[in-house]
Amino acid sequence: MKNNFDYIIIGSGIAGLTTALTLGDSGSVAIFTKKNPSDSSTNLAQGGMAAMIGKGDQADWHIEDTMKSGDFHNKKEAVSFLVKNSKEALFWLKKQGVLFDAKPSLEAGHRLPRIFHTTDFTGKDIEKNLLKKISENKKISLFKNSLAIDLIVKNNICQGVFVLIEDNKIVPFFSKAIVLATGGSGQVYQWTTNPEVVTGDGLAMAIRAKAKVADLEFVQFHPTAFKGKSSPLFLLSERLRGEGAKLVDKDGKQFVNELLPRDIVARAVFEKQKTSEVYLTMAHLDKKEIKRKLPNIYKKLLTHGYYLTHDRIPVTPAAHYQCGGVVTDLDGKTSVKNLFAVGEVARTGVHGANRLASNSLLEGVVWGRRAGNNIKKIRNSKFEIRNKKFKYSKILIKLNKNNKKILNKIKSDIQKTMWEKVGIVRRKNEMLEALKIFKNYKIQLGKIKAKDGVSLQLIEASNLTEVALAITQAALNRPKSLGAHYLV
Repeated sequence: MKNNFDYIIIGSGIAGLTTALTLGDSGSVAIFTKKNPSDSSTNLAQGGMAAMIGKGDQADWHIEDTMKSGDFHNKKEAVSFLVKNSKEALFWLKKQGVLFDAKPSLEAGHRLPRIFHTTDFTGKDIEKNLLKKISENKKISLFKNSLAIDLIVKNNICQGVFVLIEDNKIVPFFSKAIVLATGGSGQVYQWTTNPEVVTGDGLAMAIRAKAKVADLEFVQFHPTAFKGKSSPLFLLSERLRGEGAKLVDKDGKQFVNELLPRDIVARAVFEKQKTSEVYLTMAHLDKKEIKRKLPNIYKKLLTHGYYLTHDRIPVTPAAHYQCGGVVTDLDGKTSVKNLFAVGEVARTGVHGANRLASNSLLEGVVWGRRAGNNIKKIRNSKFEIRNKKFKYSKILIKLNKNNKKILNKIKSDIQKTMWEKVGIVRRKNEMLEALKIFKNYKIQLGKIKAKDGVSLQLIEASNLTEVALAITQAALNRPKSLGAHYLV
């Protein structure tokens, strides 16, 4: 198997695929994706993409809305760059075959309609079209069921990545530019909208590689996930409230302005749940329009026995988005040479302390293209892998039943602890307790690795522990509430 590529991209969501397509005319590209290519948060994104092209809209307004939602912790330069490239990003997606609805919609935190959808499963349509373009490009190789384990870094220069490939072998792959596009870390929480593969792998690898990270305390909890019995929870997107859906208590009374930023609405729902179930209702709206605009959500809820047109739908907050991440500049560069990060795993500074609805798909396209075009500049540079004799220090193993039980318990305990002690509402003493728990688990996992070697399950448990520690420590380092980081 070839293990040397011009460019390596880890992840197959909107940011990774955009980067790959941008680089696809410049050299060989390898995309490594953990399971199936469509197993990404992008594929589950029901909301749309914000773009400042509507009549009557202004760049300054989109910038202000983004800054306000981020509690003004955003990097103004990054926000301005995002907004001013939004029109071009939308048109680029159209060229890839994405057919957006003609009229933009309104979503929470936006002062006017600027959200472009393809009905109510925008992310799925984007993913499908980008994967089609990837398959048509002979310079791009896509490796499914290939889990990136650790970056190969020497003297703060990233030279490649160790990958657990489909036939259960750990193989080093080398490149002059490695791009992290692994998404967030929602599975570190008990309740999340993120798919099961989202275990913070890219963030954990970056931390181990000593890359600079920031703003990890700002985890966005979406206020309206369908209240099911198992995670990941089905998201009831911002668009429902943008179309007029109300949030009500058990008595049918509205208790919050549904169009406020997500962190505020999520806390309101969380507090109300202490005394009442919380429901989303669209019963007061035109039933034909609901079915026309939200066909997929309507059908999905039917499978759970609910009619979106006239039933009260039980909802709950759930971990949804990682606002911080691996620090990058406007070109997608990290603090490690030749290592780039795009999409949710990156901390560009756009989202500040709380992301504005529908800015994430936009960020993925804008920085995927920006990073790709910047990486092209090193195509002909004198890059030489000085030592290809890298070997992964631990062998792959098949877990015995006892270790499987231990790792399942560790994962479950981490998720429960994060939800209860480092969740929507935080207390210093509880976070200190959580930190102690995670440190003990890190030691325990290290002993399993030293004794028995590496396994897929062990890698995921280790990554979740690494991320849980980082989020908790970041939260403890911020003594005052800000955005999604709320202390009592």
